[in-house]
Order: sequence, then C-alpha cells, then structure tokens
Amino acid sequence: MKAINRILDTARSAPQRIVLCESEDVRVLAAAERATREGIARIVLVGDINKTLQAADNAGIDLAGMQVIDPVTSPLSEEFSRTWFAMREKKGLTREQAAAEMRTPLGFANMMLRCGHADGSVAGAVNTTADVVRMAIQLVGVQPSFQLVSSFFLMMLCEPFHTMKGGLIFSDCALVVDPDAAQLAQIAMAAADSAQALLMEPPRVAMLSFSTSGSAKHAAVDKVVEATRLVKDARPHLAIDGDVQLDAAIVSEIAQRKVPHSQVEGHANTLIFPSLDAGNIGYKLAERIGGAKAIGPLLQGLNRPANDLSRGCSSDDIYYVIGVTCVQAQAAQARLDSMAAPVAVA
Repeated sequence: MKAINRILDTARSAPQRIVLCESEDVRVLAAAERATREGIARIVLVGDINKTLQAADNAGIDLAGMQVIDPVTSPLSEEFSRTWFAMREKKGLTREQAAAEMRTPLGFANMMLRCGHADGSVAGAVNTTADVVRMAIQLVGVQPSFQLVSSFFLMMLCEPFHTMKGGLIFSDCALVVDPDAAQLAQIAMAAADSAQALLMEPPRVAMLSFSTSGSAKHAAVDKVVEATRLVKDARPHLAIDGDVQLDAAIVSEIAQRKVPHSQVEGHANTLIFPSLDAGNIGYKLAERIGGAKAIGPLLQGLNRPANDLSRGCSSDDIYYVIGVTCVQAQAAQARLDSMAAPVAVA
C-alpha cells in the first residue's frame, strides 16, 4: 500500500476536527468537500458565512456535514478575545487589538485549536507563511520537549520508476535558515517523531553532510557531528547516523563501506539537512527531477498541528495536508493522554 494511502486510512479510522480558515477560496472548499465525503476529517470552516456559502454555490460545492463559523458573529469571539488579551497584555496588546485579531479567521482558528474546539488547522492558501507560523507559535504554542518549531516535507516515492519506494521525511526545508548544533538536534528529534506518526515505522535518521564519518574537516561538519551527539544523548535508542552523505544514508552497499557501526545501514527514512539552503534545494530536486510527490511544508514541534500551505497549492495538495494533519492530531492526543496517565506505583 502507498504510504499516503496508509495515512489517509489512519485519518479515516478516527477523523479529527480540522479547522480551515480560508473558507472563501474554492481550492479550500473543494478539499474540504472531498475530506468530508471520504471521511478523513470533520471539517470546520471559519470565515464570512455569506461569502463562504456564495463561493461554494458558485463552484457547485456541497458543504453538507461541515460546520461554518463566522468569527465576527460567533459567541466564542468574546471568550477568545479575553484569552488573547490575557496572554499578550504584557507584550503591549490592547483589548481592542485582541478583539480585532480574534475576529480574523486566522486568529480565530488558531484560538479554536488552543482552546480545544479543534484538533488541527490548515492555512496558507491565502495567508502568508510568516503569518501562519507566527499565529501558530503564539497561540498553539511549542511542545514542552522542544525549543523551536521547524518544518518538514513528506516525500512520497510511489511511482513505478522509483527504485526506492515509500515515504521519506525531509527536514528542515522551509523554516529554520541556519540552525546551530542544538537547533539541528531539535529538528532531528521532531522529524523522528513525524516519521513515527506518519510513516508508521521506526524512524531511521540520517544527519546529512558533505562528509561521511569525518571524511572532511570543516565547521559545517562539526555542527552536524555535534548535533548527532546531542540527539544520541537525548534519545539513545533512536537509530541515527551522522555525519553522513546522502548516498551512504539511503544505499546500503555504500553505507557498508563508508559508515562503520552504522545504526541506519543505508535505509534512512528521515533526512536532516544541515541548512535551509540544502533542504530547500534537496526537496525540489527530489520533486522536480526525481518525480517525488512533495506534501508540505508541514510544521512540527507545536502542541497541536497547525500546518502551512503554499499559496500556489492545488485542492489535492490541501486534501493531503488535511489527511496528514488528522494523523498528527491523533499522535498529539496520544502524547497528551500518555502525559496525563497516572503513574503505576509498585
């Protein structure tokens, strides 16, 4: 079964409440209709109700089974404004500004997520990445075990011509420009969690470099080596190789020759790039030349999933991100449940 189909089946097994705050965009509405029809999510649309209904009617899109909320008229807006003001008063936010921001679809949707009225959110077809990420960090918040939010692409290798099949996590390809060793370690651990949730197999992490096992000496290599050490200290049971070149990460024969005592053995499913330059170039090469399907960029390290879209995305892209967000929400709930579970006393 293709990796994306496993993700959609997992989403369908326990549909989550996914809020979409760009409800006047026909691409978003088409993806919402498909997600509802195929049972992968319970969709909440946030925006001007009249304009949303008109856009759907013009496009022949059926909104049956979805909830549509107008933040200007919703009774939740006052509660959300008070919460936002309390959160940001010391940062200089006024009551009027708080009320205004909670009447915007993006602000309202993220507060829905924070307050438990939704399980995940998807935006970015209209809003900029900067705005989507800023609101997610400020309102949804960063997981206690992480110090930063990063991004990843889910790369799908499912075509007949692909000699390597399945899904891969590429991180970070869209957000953290030049991570230091500690930040790179954080990205690697978050990406390992993403691999576990979405690929549904143990993460096998490759910390990529132009060096393998110290074959080159440079500060850029030192950063990767130190990041790998930090990950091993924090997660000693995680399979990880670093520093490692791409071929040694994904080709077992090369790994056998170049990586003594490898834990990944040339079967990496999680590729960690040393910089945004490398990550962005890498995923686009895999997509445009290698024919991989790129889903993302997706965010990781948040308390709840709040994912970004490219403004050039298609309705299919949005549909797949909705499915991924559902599975991330399932994993987030499982994590919160485990934290809340009572500790057995012998």
